[in-house]
Amino acid sequence: MKYFAGLDVALEETTICVVDQDGQIVKEARADSEPEALLAVLSGFELCFERIGLEACSLTAWMHEGLRSAGLPAICIESRHAKAAMGAMPNKTDRNDARALAQIMRTGWFRKVHVKSASCRAWRSLLVTRRTVLNEMRTIENVVRAVLREAGLKLGTPSRKDFVAHARDLIASEEGLTRTIEPLLEILVTMLREFAKLGPSTLSGTNQSAG
Repeated sequence: MKYFAGLDVALEETTICVVDQDGQIVKEARADSEPEALLAVLSGFELCFERIGLEACSLTAWMHEGLRSAGLPAICIESRHAKAAMGAMPNKTDRNDARALAQIMRTGWFRKVHVKSASCRAWRSLLVTRRTVLNEMRTIENVVRAVLREAGLKLGTPSRKDFVAHARDLIASEEGLTRTIEPLLEILVTMLREFAKLGPSTLSGTNQSAG
């Protein structure tokens, strides 16, 4: 007998449904949304799984990797197909969503989504982090420029590493401006220092090939 599982993943808890090759529900359970917790429950069923389906979401790659590394046939499926099946269920509940996912696994009516490697996800996270810090620094720099312009002071176009020094030179004799702008400049100094740490060395200890 072949068995198929559907996992409806939420932030804190995952709802599990297992059906046999005839579509009959044989097991239902809940587990913490952690790979180890899911493995404990699925292994406890002592069934030979043909496919285990997870809808693509923010936790999917982590869970998919954990299940696959333990030898379970986990598959990440396209959300559009999953939602179409879930929409056919009479009531929208986690339990019914897991049942729909299990049936999708049984029928094979799904589109498999490629799950990026752990190293690729790490590189993507690093790039997102760097972009976020850069955007925030740019926002603060623009505020400093605007405040200076209102006082008739033009900062010009210094490089990012020289920005704080140039701004401090301009406000050196302006006590009121110093009280307003200096906290922003201190924030920029800290952000620039920490931004310098967000390089390839951040990923040391991981496989840095983004395959």
